[in-house]
Amino acid sequence: MVRALREKLRGCVYRRWVCLVAAFWVLVTVTLLACTSLPAVLSPTSELGARETVTPIIVVVTPTSLPQAMVDEASAEDRLLINIYERVNPAVVNIEVIRPVAPTSHSEFFQEGEGSGFIIDQEGRIVTNHHVVEGAEEVQVTLHDGTIVEAEVLGTDAHSDLAVIDIDFPPEALRWVELGDSDLLQVGQRAIAIGNPFGLEGTLTTGVISALGRTLPAETLFAIPEVIQTDAAINPGNSGGPLLDAQGSVIGVNTAIRTTTGGNTGVGFAVPINLAKRVIPQLIAQGYYDHPQLGIRGVSITPLLADELDLVVERGILVSEVTANSAAEKAGMRGGSGEVQIRGDRIVAGGDIIIRIDDREVVQFEDLLSYLVMETEVGQEVAVGIIRDGDEQTLKVVLAARP
Repeated sequence: MVRALREKLRGCVYRRWVCLVAAFWVLVTVTLLACTSLPAVLSPTSELGARETVTPIIVVVTPTSLPQAMVDEASAEDRLLINIYERVNPAVVNIEVIRPVAPTSHSEFFQEGEGSGFIIDQEGRIVTNHHVVEGAEEVQVTLHDGTIVEAEVLGTDAHSDLAVIDIDFPPEALRWVELGDSDLLQVGQRAIAIGNPFGLEGTLTTGVISALGRTLPAETLFAIPEVIQTDAAINPGNSGGPLLDAQGSVIGVNTAIRTTTGGNTGVGFAVPINLAKRVIPQLIAQGYYDHPQLGIRGVSITPLLADELDLVVERGILVSEVTANSAAEKAGMRGGSGEVQIRGDRIVAGGDIIIRIDDREVVQFEDLLSYLVMETEVGQEVAVGIIRDGDEQTLKVVLAARP
């Protein structure tokens, strides 16, 4: 009996040991399954041998934050432009004109035109381009709030492409601009244009002054000196609008673009405001402006020209023609005496060489033009330094008005 009891006890221990071992391996198996990826489940439309669908790994990238100084600087630039727009745009107007044209089988009797302008005083006087209002029979001005008023042309000047028009409007309802100083400009500084390109009123564009001292052909035989070049977008309809500096002061009158497509290509031009300051008072007072002139034609001397003609200087203006009854003729200046061919160009040689006007050295024709337009007036006497027959002389010339 004792032996039977021992055998029964030994069987119970054995069965317990087997159960413990089985439980251990079950636990190990469950743990391994939890750590192992299960095979992809085929969809009902999948076939055997098809590629398993792989769930893409999505990585969320947090952008690197900018330094706070850079954010503050960008915000300051935004506030600057916003402030300038809020101050100046109320003084910028849209100008629409109706001008008579010669009737043809393909045109109407009248032609419409459009441009921009800016109010300069509480009297309601507005500066714009000559070509905007040229030949206008009717002129309408739209103010920034949408008010439309009739305008009167006070004066125009084709030589500088400037004009002044006038509206009759309560002074307390007007805003006007502040005029800057274009002589202080530097290439690279900010330039801001406000106008109505393509009739889109109140449009602001920004850029920089990309060049200074350009010469721009006018509608007349003369040219406009000291023109400002900018990469701020200037398009049809911007003509006559203001070009501003970072203080919101007007530094130029937008007047032209250089393009092969009819739209802005990154090169716009503005008449310098310092020239406008000279012209505007006379346009208001008498309707026109008298530009001083010598009354000559000539070419800028280059080293090639000096070598070919055996000149004693390599810089200056070779006078080819002196206009009859002009200031230059009355002062005794001489033009050329014979025509020569230099690399396909016809040059009238033998005339005086201008090297100086007053205390300003004349290197090329643009120097003479700039000095006459920006620094002198009709009736003023100037000292013109010339070289004649190898000798330097000074002529006293009393400037006359352009025809």
